[in-house]
Amino acid sequence: MSAEGSSSIDALGQFKLTTALGPIGASVNFTQANLMMIVASVLTLGLLWLGMRPRAMVPGRFQAAAELAYETIMKMCVDGIGHEGKKFFPIVFTLFFFILFGNLLGVFPYFFTFNSHIAITLSLSLFVFVLVTVVALREHGLHFFSYFLPKGIPGVLAPLMVAIELISYLSRIISLSVRLFANMMAGHVMLEVFASFIVMLGGIGLLGYFPAGLSLVVNTGLIGFELLVASLQAYVFAVLTCIYLHDAVHLH
Repeated sequence: MSAEGSSSIDALGQFKLTTALGPIGASVNFTQANLMMIVASVLTLGLLWLGMRPRAMVPGRFQAAAELAYETIMKMCVDGIGHEGKKFFPIVFTLFFFILFGNLLGVFPYFFTFNSHIAITLSLSLFVFVLVTVVALREHGLHFFSYFLPKGIPGVLAPLMVAIELISYLSRIISLSVRLFANMMAGHVMLEVFASFIVMLGGIGLLGYFPAGLSLVVNTGLIGFELLVASLQAYVFAVLTCIYLHDAVHLH
């Protein structure tokens, strides 16, 4: 390998999909993203199963964590949707922890952040979009389409307002998916770049030790920041899902 090739930074190489589980995975095109989605699902189920298994009056660590998770998401649903939000709790809870664990897993070495791929975040946002639309049609029937024409709009402005509201409604798909994808991808690119700086500067010799140390400090701070962003993005996705469901249920 040439010196130029060895010193280059391939910050996007970490997002390349590869087959997992050896020949079995290769035969069905099973990638590390699929494996991490299964791990995230198992962690979500494990949190509830291990937490609620003791059913103690004085909760232990796992039970307290499970109860806190339950109460937090339930409050989010009720506050964001209304009393009707209780029936949407399982969906919002699953979305939140599936995205949360998917984001957090990618921070650890040899793991993969499946939410760094637009195909996956787009699938999640399409699921929310279809769910909201189906709920609105079930609750209000054809009256749902009045959502795109606010009351009190002059007739001459009606076509323009309908177009604006329709574009705004459809843009939810893009905003949900791109926000999650872009934040997770950008964070991991920054981690990769500063980690490469540590290796490259350290290889220079004595003069590179100090800047390499600074890069290490920055990268350590970025890891903490990435953990915060990973949690925040899962929370934002769940909150926006509740807001969209509120619009579908109450039609405003």
